[in-house]
Amino acid sequence: MAQVEFFFDCSSPWTYLAFHNFQAIAQELKPEVSYRPVLVGGIFNTINPSVYRTREAPVPAKDAYQTKDIADWARFSGISIRWRPSIFPINSVRAMRGCIVADEARVLLPYARLVFEAYWRDDRDITQDSMLTEIAQGAGLDPEGHLAAIDRPDIKQRLRDNTDELVRRGGFGSPTIFVGGNDMYFGNDRLPLVRDAIARNQTQERQ
Repeated sequence: MAQVEFFFDCSSPWTYLAFHNFQAIAQELKPEVSYRPVLVGGIFNTINPSVYRTREAPVPAKDAYQTKDIADWARFSGISIRWRPSIFPINSVRAMRGCIVADEARVLLPYARLVFEAYWRDDRDITQDSMLTEIAQGAGLDPEGHLAAIDRPDIKQRLRDNTDELVRRGGFGSPTIFVGGNDMYFGNDRLPLVRDAIARNQTQERQ
């Protein structure tokens, strides 16, 4: 099992922040990392439907603060996030299947980064095959083969399996990070704790 499992869905701004910010930790500590694409809508449907009620009837003060909070984190992290995109929420299922296909080709990191940037920075529609073709090309993949692979039954099943596994293990959203198998952390703001957990595990392994 990988030392770190990073469950993510590109449709979340907090996940974009965590995905970006985690790379510094990965470069510093060099843990074995398994990136696990999921469909966060499936998680919400299964165990966390309160998200939908909050979207339908947001608390104005909390909503205003979230806008500021995302902007503050984006500036701190050195990335650009448009809150909210023209299409929000967005159906990310094909993009997340694309991440699994990209993982098979060992280009998941650049592919996922391009998905995040297309949606959250550039306000592009990541449900469109034309956009996924552009992303595939940017990650060095054959675009026609990539689009065909997204529709493979085994790729669809792997996305479902990842999502179901996260729910079984106590996850309720994206990003969810496990260190050492069962030590769970949720959200971009938990990354200092994630770093500490990785460092502690590595120290224990050397003893």
